[in-house]
Amino acid sequence: MREKRFKNTDWLVLIISLALLGIGLIALYSATFNTNFLEFRKQIQWAIISIPFLIIIYFIDYKFLVKFTPVFYMIFILLLVGVLFMKPIHGARSWYKIGESFAIQPSEIAKVIIIMFMSFVLYKLQLKGKREINKPWKLLTYFVFWGIPIFLIYKQPDLGTALSYATAMLFMLFVSGLDKKYMVIAIVAIVLVSPYVVKHLPAHAIARIEIFQNPESDPRGAGYNLIQSRLAIGAGQFLGMGLLKGNQTQLGYLSPKTTDFIYSVIGEEMGFVVSSTIVVLYVILITKAIGIGKNAEDSIGSYIASRNCWTIVFSHD
Repeated sequence: MREKRFKNTDWLVLIISLALLGIGLIALYSATFNTNFLEFRKQIQWAIISIPFLIIIYFIDYKFLVKFTPVFYMIFILLLVGVLFMKPIHGARSWYKIGESFAIQPSEIAKVIIIMFMSFVLYKLQLKGKREINKPWKLLTYFVFWGIPIFLIYKQPDLGTALSYATAMLFMLFVSGLDKKYMVIAIVAIVLVSPYVVKHLPAHAIARIEIFQNPESDPRGAGYNLIQSRLAIGAGQFLGMGLLKGNQTQLGYLSPKTTDFIYSVIGEEMGFVVSSTIVVLYVILITKAIGIGKNAEDSIGSYIASRNCWTIVFSHD
């Protein structure tokens, strides 16, 4: 059994993941050079902590894990409810703060659990065949289970994460055997509803969209960070300015350079070669996830692997 597991392991996925981790740690080291390496040390700690969990999960059959996902789903729903009563951080109630320097964001941790649970739900809804998902009451069941975490995350408010969950919800339906007529109806509904949704977005969300389109409209205010990030990437050119030598990075013009603008740090100090390599590695990783999903021995494995594409694309910070 163990030999079969090793034989069926796609080691390229692990190699790419380690390569991305290495590049990220190098960039984080540079980004925290003038701040006592706080975030860098924290990332190292989490990387070390995750190793035993990675090994344990590797040797546990996912069919065994999904049996417990209903319990974990309820736990995370309670955490998402509880976080709404926490003190806001940067205008959002998304974190449980522990001490002065440690915070947990349940919506981020819940991604894997939600993926596994919804794969389990789809499997149960399709016990009599893939076409079963087209029954209205089963579709409603699916949307309810997805809708609860999406609504709670939206109320934090964290529109970006809520949209990523909604995208995953639609993506799962797309590969689950949903009738094309429902897909057409969904596309038409999205097109018709989008103008209304955009019009009634929170003021800060509308401002972000406008600034993204035209950061020069407020170069010293809301558009400042975006302009600085572009300058940083442009300054890196082909080979980069060198580790610890980026002007925007080291002089404090990029903010927050350890999260939202870490790619700008990479572009400035490591150049086009490394920054484009990251994009290529992510494309390979996503392609591999899709391939693993197609070749999975059952629908649960297929859904989990396919939805990992969403996790790869929308993981941040």
